[in-house]
Amino acid sequence: MNSGQSVKVLACSLSLAGILCIIAACRGQVDAPQTAGPEVNVMTLQPQSIALITDVPGHTSAFLTAEVRPQVSGTILRRDFAEGTDVRAGQLLYQIDPRTYQVAYNSDKAALSLAEAIAARQRARHLRAAEQQDDDADFEYKWARADVVAARAVLDRDRTDLVATRITAPISGRIGVSTVTSGAGVTAGQPTALATILQLDPIYVDLTLSPTDIQHVMPHRTNGGERQAGVGTSEVGLRLSEDTEYAYTGKLQLSAVPPPAGMESVTVRAVFPNPDGLLLAGMSVHAQLREGVRTQVLLVPRRSVICDTTGHASVLVVGSSTRVEVRPVTTEFSVGDQWLIGSGLKAGDRIVVDALQRPRRGITVTARLVSKPVPVADGPHITPDSLSAHAEDCRGVPSIDDSTH
Repeated sequence: MNSGQSVKVLACSLSLAGILCIIAACRGQVDAPQTAGPEVNVMTLQPQSIALITDVPGHTSAFLTAEVRPQVSGTILRRDFAEGTDVRAGQLLYQIDPRTYQVAYNSDKAALSLAEAIAARQRARHLRAAEQQDDDADFEYKWARADVVAARAVLDRDRTDLVATRITAPISGRIGVSTVTSGAGVTAGQPTALATILQLDPIYVDLTLSPTDIQHVMPHRTNGGERQAGVGTSEVGLRLSEDTEYAYTGKLQLSAVPPPAGMESVTVRAVFPNPDGLLLAGMSVHAQLREGVRTQVLLVPRRSVICDTTGHASVLVVGSSTRVEVRPVTTEFSVGDQWLIGSGLKAGDRIVVDALQRPRRGITVTARLVSKPVPVADGPHITPDSLSAHAEDCRGVPSIDDSTH
């Protein structure tokens, strides 16, 4: 082979090698794996049920109140109870000196006996004179009978006064401080009570609802989105302090209505069992007014809600093609660290949990499921703080800038 032929063979080899290299490079570009989208944390929305609970202030008051006053005048001989203890209905509390009333009773009892004897004698005369139509005998007999009736009335009054010298408890309950001691003089029907008895089991809790509380609670009872608790049967919980819950639930006795214009508050009353005597009259408490259960609601984490430059709320949703879209939403109120969504989302939507991850709209992402919705049985509660924190103005949530779009 001459040199010319060698040059030709070498040129062909180099050309073929170049073609093979170009083909290999192109094939590498085709076969190279595409870069995976950024990973974002998502959760799948499922409908839940939440209890409609309004936390309102209140104070306790006695179920029954009885002021003990004397029905007869006299001197207190003794007091037969310990202040601040429980007494039962009919228990002796004070003893007024009964001697004067006993003498009057004995005297009038004798007068009744005399009147009855005279009436018996006049009755015998009346019977003998009946055939003779003796008007005088008939008149004297009727007079004698009237004397008997009058004597019995006087004796009944004396008996009542004598019994009234024993001042007993009109109701069962806890008796307070005595305003008199032994040796003190008292007057029938005096304005100052000797003592006051409070029945504390059951006990009332008077709740103060603001017009805002009424406006938030009452519409939910009739909009068909919840199971009503029912007027007169609504359960009420009680909190004695920040970390102390009362062991018994109460029943709403009076149902509130929207207050008239200009009225600052409405008072409703609940009744609670108090078998342990833990609640006393005049205590300040906080009650949870349980108005019902709202069903089929969607809750999203607070950090999932973002705002555009106009102040409207949105949520980032990962569609079936794993592409990110911005979904405008409306929020009704907050429930703990979540927003209750009014519109814009549906069950089954996959939302970006943390909007601060800022995935660009329209890009493909890798969705990582990080949490599940709270079970219905353990659903959250709506409280006054959450009801007042409306989210439609996007206060307190991140803002969307152009980079998100």
